[in-house]
Amino acid sequence: MDLLLLELLKLLPRWEDIEDLLQDELEARYILKKATIHMEKLQIGISGGDSEEEEIKYLICALVDRNWERIHTGHFSSVPLSIRKIYAIGCYFKIFFLLLEDTRPDQKEECSGILDEAQLLGCMEDWSELKIALMDYLDKGKEEITELLPVLEPLVRISCTCDIPQLDAPSLKEFQTKCFQAQQPTLLLNTMEHWPARKKWLDLNYLLRVAGNRTVPIEIGSNYASDEWSQQLVKIRDFLDRQFGSKKANQEIEYLAQHELFSQIPALKSDISVPDYCSISKDDPPGSVDIKAWLGPAGTISPMHYDPKHNLLCQVFGSKRIILADPKDTENLYPHDSEFLGNTSQIDAAKLDMKTYPLLERVKFYELLLQPGDCLYMPPKWWHYVKSEAPSFSVSFWWE
Repeated sequence: MDLLLLELLKLLPRWEDIEDLLQDELEARYILKKATIHMEKLQIGISGGDSEEEEIKYLICALVDRNWERIHTGHFSSVPLSIRKIYAIGCYFKIFFLLLEDTRPDQKEECSGILDEAQLLGCMEDWSELKIALMDYLDKGKEEITELLPVLEPLVRISCTCDIPQLDAPSLKEFQTKCFQAQQPTLLLNTMEHWPARKKWLDLNYLLRVAGNRTVPIEIGSNYASDEWSQQLVKIRDFLDRQFGSKKANQEIEYLAQHELFSQIPALKSDISVPDYCSISKDDPPGSVDIKAWLGPAGTISPMHYDPKHNLLCQVFGSKRIILADPKDTENLYPHDSEFLGNTSQIDAAKLDMKTYPLLERVKFYELLLQPGDCLYMPPKWWHYVKSEAPSFSVSFWWE
């Protein structure tokens, strides 16, 4: 066995680590107990034989398939965390059984896809050390990506109207009083100049090197509320090439939107930092902060919608035109009736149709341009429409 793989085996969940999780999951309990015992024996040089290994591998694959089906039954938000954890653990063991069988590049590529899907659907927070080590192992020895992507020119800041207050690097106290407590959308200036991402991410080849082999969900179509919109799992390298590289001509607009990229690719997280403003909360201690990535070409649109949490939208490169509306105007903004789009308006905020939607006459809209280095604070349930005016990378921080 490969020595590096043997070291990785030591990071796999042990039976005592997962026993409590599996109290009410008899099938998973039986399979994962056999798998953990088998892997612990391998670590000390005891082999159970090919037939035993084949049987446990078959059971693990069945466990992964079964929990994939459970995750895809009903709405993702209602899937119990325990099922997502079992799915992730099963994927870890499936990867190791495949690597014990073969470590050729095509096998590693398959394992890399399984790991990405485990991150997208499962819950891997309890085994982040194993995740990072496994990513490094699977990426080693891959062919270098030789095709060059552009290095984007930083946009020159322009003077433009802004319908909401602006604050220059406010203190925590000032932010708490004027923004958080007042529930006042505010444009925050000069709060992220220290981020390495501000310069590093302009070189799309850097993103390609660090993240190119990862699989992510991509939105196809400029607007998720349109009938033509769809989603697809793709490698980041293919997405970057299609939207920014040699294949971008005549391509549909694609958008890496609202994705937890930084838990999937920790190397990118070191290029940003969670703003101190996110520590201000009515809860003590403050809750966790959800970090989302938004990467795409000019022309991506998030239709008028609201989010339930406090939101800091930080612009790394590119610019976005934003239109806001107060939650008090919700009944005048024509939300969709469907559960999936209940937080989304039927209107096109950039081209108001007063004849079809006459109640819009009552709504006061606020417009601004989010430029590189700007952060927009939006209190919970403030409506916002967002359109990228140039190739753009934004990071949002959501907290209770």
